Amino acid sequence: MGKLSKQRQLHLGAFIFGVGHHVAAWRYPESDTNGLLKLDFYRQFAQAAERGKFDLIFVEDIPVLPEQWERAVNYTLPVRAETMTLLSALASATKHIGLVGTVSTTYNEPFHVASKFASLDHLSQGRAGWNAVTTSLDHTAKNFGRDQHLEHSLRYERAKEFVNVVKALWDSWEEDALLMDEAGAHWVNPDKVHEINHQGTHFSVRGPLNIHRPPQGQPVIVQAGSSTTGQAFAAQAAEVVFTAWQTLEEAQSFYTQLKSQLPAYGRSSEELKILPGILPFIGSTEEEAQEKEAAFQDLVLPTVGYGMLQNMLKVDLSSYPLDSPLPTLPDAAEINGGKSRYQLLLDMTRRENLTVRQLIHRVTGARGHRTMAGTPKQIADLMEEWFVNEACDGFNIMPPYLPGGLDAFVDLVIPELQRRGLFRTEYEGTTLRDHLGLEKPINRHAKR
Repeated sequence: MGKLSKQRQLHLGAFIFGVGHHVAAWRYPESDTNGLLKLDFYRQFAQAAERGKFDLIFVEDIPVLPEQWERAVNYTLPVRAETMTLLSALASATKHIGLVGTVSTTYNEPFHVASKFASLDHLSQGRAGWNAVTTSLDHTAKNFGRDQHLEHSLRYERAKEFVNVVKALWDSWEEDALLMDEAGAHWVNPDKVHEINHQGTHFSVRGPLNIHRPPQGQPVIVQAGSSTTGQAFAAQAAEVVFTAWQTLEEAQSFYTQLKSQLPAYGRSSEELKILPGILPFIGSTEEEAQEKEAAFQDLVLPTVGYGMLQNMLKVDLSSYPLDSPLPTLPDAAEINGGKSRYQLLLDMTRRENLTVRQLIHRVTGARGHRTMAGTPKQIADLMEEWFVNEACDGFNIMPPYLPGGLDAFVDLVIPELQRRGLFRTEYEGTTLRDHLGLEKPINRHAKR
């Protein structure tokens, strides 16, 4: 392994997804399926992650039922709590951990998003983060009055402008704009509250925001696209990137490529944290962990596996037997969905000559992210190897089932990482920016 700086430590996110990331988690006997959409279930998750000193919890948002929705409703667990409602509730159930939520730039308006995350940042005393995504599922459009999903490059063009408007709104109140002078009857200094008067290609927003400047200055901006266009967006605007890679070499290449783009925007390597996802099956022995993973795969119905591949690859595989080779797949340039995830699956299929069944096993658990079945030491070994050899700045942990999947990681893997000096034993700050080692942005009006 490479040489490890004593100052550098892992950053960890805990990714909640239904009752677990594996598509068959709801059928696994140890999953708390009855807890879904009950606050105690989510509170237990957040508090377990906080007990493990995680930087943040991460909540995704999918504003559409997967196609075919009849299959999704019958055989999978597509129910999701609304992102901002859930994170606001968890703000009162936790004290330290960051609260990151996904909100689409394609199917929302900047003023709404700026207001919601500023509110969450105030309510949590500086722990909010926004995962700004363009939304990859094309049939989402029909839920929002559109016949077609925006083309990939146009979605990112809109996203860049969207984020710029939101950040301008967060800056529309200067740090010391609030006076709260009861005797003089002055609530604010009007000279320090600014209209943004944005007139762009996609948005026209006057401002100012109806909420004063958030405790973090600006909530942390997270991004989850890894395509060429997504990387350019991340290099300009993101402070954390969630990504998916299967091999150390792929992750290293992405890490180097993305970090090398930062200087063009006046940014340093430390201003962007890259966190690939990892789905851990943990056992006292490697054999036990692998048996646990196999038990999950046995619960996957073939119709579900075929459906997931069809959604991700945009190819109908229903006529191909499970143990047959995959057909020739189109290049990523030909699809309008999630290009980076499609390319990852395409590369994996070509590299390993996978059958339909084998690829189903790869996507039904982690949807293209790295799956690891092993002992706590083996999982820590993999994490250390990627971290030390500059393939990542940490990981987004994706428990296969809940609550036991996260509890096992916190109780068994976290102590091993701490023993190696790779992860904190206590929180050293109070905000999400503190946890991530990110500076508070200077208000653009204060610069003048």
